[in-house]
Amino acid sequence: MSANSKVLGKRPGGLSDRASDVVLVVLSIAILLVVAYPLYYILVASVSDPYDVYAGKTFWLPSQFTLKGYAAVFSDDSILLGYWNSIKYTVVGTAFSVIMIYITAYPLSNPDLPGRKFFNIFFVITMYFGGGLIPTYLIVRDTGLINTIWAMFLPGGVAVSNMIIARNFFETSIPKELKEAAEIDGASKLRIFWDIIPLSKPIMAVMVVFSMVAYWNDWFTALIYMTGEGRAPLPLVLRNILIASETSASQASMISGGYAELNKLTEMIKFASIIVAAAPMLIIYPFVQKYFEQGFMAGAVKG
Repeated sequence: MSANSKVLGKRPGGLSDRASDVVLVVLSIAILLVVAYPLYYILVASVSDPYDVYAGKTFWLPSQFTLKGYAAVFSDDSILLGYWNSIKYTVVGTAFSVIMIYITAYPLSNPDLPGRKFFNIFFVITMYFGGGLIPTYLIVRDTGLINTIWAMFLPGGVAVSNMIIARNFFETSIPKELKEAAEIDGASKLRIFWDIIPLSKPIMAVMVVFSMVAYWNDWFTALIYMTGEGRAPLPLVLRNILIASETSASQASMISGGYAELNKLTEMIKFASIIVAAAPMLIIYPFVQKYFEQGFMAGAVKG
């Protein structure tokens, strides 16, 4: 064995690999700090004095710890109702979207589907062209969906980008031989689809996370279609609280000594509202992270 081959044989555990590992670890830590620190900063700022926040005294730890912002947010009775509405819209909307994505993506993954190319092009076109807000509103109004839970997810129940990811998963990760063997055994197409569902847990986790986050953060749809009292989801409730607090602060400027305190409270409400709205998704995500990573890579386009 030559000297060169011996050197090559040692490279996998050599200095170059260790150096690359160190670089990757450092780079990962740097990216983590860039991504995670803003949220941590918002959390610290939400329990700190706003003037200290603007003075740069809350870089790592809270300054003059206070929960006035959270107290002001939760003092509004509509918060709990908004939480319940958001949970309801998110659960029902996510279930509906995932079901619709599955029954759309699975047939389109079959290369023998008649008109498959036409349907794929048809779905992609909807990603670039839409009817617009006013025509959509008129359709929702004329179909009697205003102030109903259906208005939150029926107009946009299928996200085409999510459907494409699921379609790619069925094309690349479900063996064709498995379907052929099931057909030979006499299984119907519906039976094959039902048996494939347990094999698609990773991509299901991706679809659930994407849909869940979209519905949880959606406030504009409710602003347009949910005009009835007590129907607003949490993001819309927090938006209304923030607008009301800013209005009060602007009105207090005409009152001697009132502006500073109300302005401080308004800033605390801003930070607290972000944490209140983001907390549920941050709690849920670690439980589906494993399946999320597997499904996202499996549903990616493979060359």
